[in-house]
Amino acid sequence: MVVKAVRNGLGLVIVFVSWLTNPKPMKRAAAEQADAQAKTEGLALYQRYACPFCVKTRRAIHRLNVNIEIRDIKNTVYRDELIAQGGRVMVPCLRIEEGGEVKWLYESNDIIQFLNARFG
Repeated sequence: MVVKAVRNGLGLVIVFVSWLTNPKPMKRAAAEQADAQAKTEGLALYQRYACPFCVKTRRAIHRLNVNIEIRDIKNTVYRDELIAQGGRVMVPCLRIEEGGEVKWLYESNDIIQFLNARFG
Protein backbone atom coordinates (compact mmCIF):
# COMPACT_ATOMS: atom_id res chain seq x y z
CA MET A 1 0.00 0.00 0.00
CA VAL A 2 2.82 2.40 0.90
CA VAL A 3 4.74 1.47 -2.24
CA LYS A 4 1.66 2.17 -4.38
CA ALA A 5 1.20 5.59 -2.74
CA VAL A 6 4.87 6.48 -3.28
CA ARG A 7 4.71 5.30 -6.91
CA ASN A 8 1.56 7.33 -7.57
CA GLY A 9 3.06 10.39 -5.88
CA LEU A 10 6.25 10.17 -7.92
CA GLY A 11 4.19 9.65 -11.06
CA LEU A 12 2.28 12.87 -10.40
CA VAL A 13 5.58 14.72 -9.87
CA ILE A 14 6.80 13.38 -13.23
CA VAL A 15 3.57 14.53 -14.91
CA PHE A 16 3.95 18.01 -13.38
CA VAL A 17 7.60 18.35 -14.45
CA SER A 18 6.65 17.12 -17.93
CA TRP A 19 3.92 19.76 -18.10
CA LEU A 20 6.42 22.47 -17.11
CA THR A 21 8.95 21.36 -19.71
CA ASN A 22 6.64 20.25 -22.53
CA PRO A 23 8.38 20.44 -25.94
CA LYS A 24 7.14 22.85 -28.59
CA PRO A 25 4.90 21.20 -31.19
CA MET A 26 6.28 20.74 -34.69
CA LYS A 27 5.08 23.41 -37.10
CA ARG A 28 3.74 22.33 -40.47
CA ALA A 29 1.92 24.00 -43.35
CA ALA A 30 -1.85 23.55 -43.13
CA ALA A 31 -1.92 20.89 -45.88
CA GLU A 32 0.95 18.96 -44.26
CA GLN A 33 -0.77 19.14 -40.87
CA ALA A 34 -4.01 17.81 -42.36
CA ASP A 35 -2.06 14.97 -44.02
CA ALA A 36 -0.27 14.13 -40.76
CA GLN A 37 -3.56 14.14 -38.86
CA ALA A 38 -5.12 11.85 -41.47
CA LYS A 39 -2.30 9.36 -40.83
CA THR A 40 -3.38 9.09 -37.18
CA GLU A 41 -6.54 7.26 -38.23
CA GLY A 42 -6.46 3.82 -36.67
CA LEU A 43 -3.91 4.69 -33.96
CA ALA A 44 -4.69 4.55 -30.24
CA LEU A 45 -2.29 4.79 -27.31
CA TYR A 46 -3.11 2.63 -24.29
CA GLN A 47 -1.52 4.19 -21.23
CA ARG A 48 -1.62 5.12 -17.55
CA TYR A 49 -1.64 8.81 -16.74
CA ALA A 50 1.29 8.86 -14.29
CA CYS A 51 3.46 6.16 -15.89
CA PRO A 52 6.88 7.68 -16.74
CA PHE A 53 7.16 5.72 -19.99
CA CYS A 54 3.67 6.84 -21.00
CA VAL A 55 4.60 10.45 -20.19
CA LYS A 56 7.65 10.06 -22.45
CA THR A 57 5.45 8.74 -25.26
CA ARG A 58 2.82 11.47 -24.83
CA ARG A 59 5.59 14.09 -24.98
CA ALA A 60 6.70 12.67 -28.34
CA ILE A 61 3.11 12.80 -29.61
CA HIS A 62 2.84 16.42 -28.45
CA ARG A 63 6.18 17.31 -30.11
CA LEU A 64 5.03 15.70 -33.38
CA ASN A 65 1.84 17.81 -33.20
CA VAL A 66 -0.65 15.02 -33.91
CA ASN A 67 -3.79 13.98 -32.09
CA ILE A 68 -3.76 10.29 -31.31
CA GLU A 69 -6.57 8.76 -29.29
CA ILE A 70 -5.40 8.21 -25.70
CA ARG A 71 -6.98 5.30 -23.83
CA ASP A 72 -6.20 5.14 -20.11
CA ILE A 73 -6.33 1.55 -18.87
CA LYS A 74 -7.74 2.82 -15.58
CA ASN A 75 -10.96 2.45 -17.59
CA THR A 76 -11.70 -1.29 -17.35
CA VAL A 77 -13.10 -1.39 -20.89
CA TYR A 78 -9.72 -0.32 -22.31
CA ARG A 79 -7.83 -2.56 -19.88
CA ASP A 80 -9.90 -5.60 -20.88
CA GLU A 81 -9.47 -4.72 -24.57
CA LEU A 82 -5.70 -4.49 -24.11
CA ILE A 83 -5.58 -7.90 -22.41
CA ALA A 84 -7.93 -9.61 -24.88
CA GLN A 85 -6.44 -8.22 -28.08
CA GLY A 86 -2.91 -7.15 -27.15
CA GLY A 87 -2.20 -10.14 -24.97
CA ARG A 88 -0.83 -8.42 -21.86
CA VAL A 89 -1.33 -5.48 -19.54
CA MET A 90 1.74 -3.42 -20.36
CA VAL A 91 1.77 0.28 -21.13
CA PRO A 92 2.44 2.24 -23.15
CA CYS A 93 1.04 0.25 -26.03
CA LEU A 94 0.17 1.62 -29.44
CA ARG A 95 -2.70 -0.06 -31.27
CA ILE A 96 -2.11 0.24 -35.01
CA GLU A 97 -5.03 -0.64 -37.28
CA GLU A 98 -4.14 -0.65 -40.97
CA GLY A 99 -5.74 -2.47 -43.86
CA GLY A 100 -8.10 -4.38 -41.60
CA GLU A 101 -5.22 -5.76 -39.51
CA VAL A 102 -4.42 -4.75 -35.95
CA LYS A 103 -0.88 -4.69 -34.55
CA TRP A 104 0.11 -3.95 -30.97
CA LEU A 105 3.38 -2.10 -30.41
CA TYR A 106 4.81 -2.14 -26.88
CA GLU A 107 7.84 -0.30 -25.43
CA SER A 108 8.00 3.49 -25.40
CA ASN A 109 11.18 3.69 -27.50
CA ASP A 110 9.68 1.47 -30.22
CA ILE A 111 6.46 3.52 -30.23
CA ILE A 112 8.38 6.79 -30.47
CA GLN A 113 10.54 5.41 -33.28
CA PHE A 114 7.38 4.35 -35.17
CA LEU A 115 5.77 7.77 -34.64
CA ASN A 116 8.92 9.65 -35.70
CA ALA A 117 9.11 7.58 -38.90
CA ARG A 118 5.45 8.28 -39.69
CA PHE A 119 5.17 11.94 -38.62
CA GLY A 120 8.69 13.28 -38.12
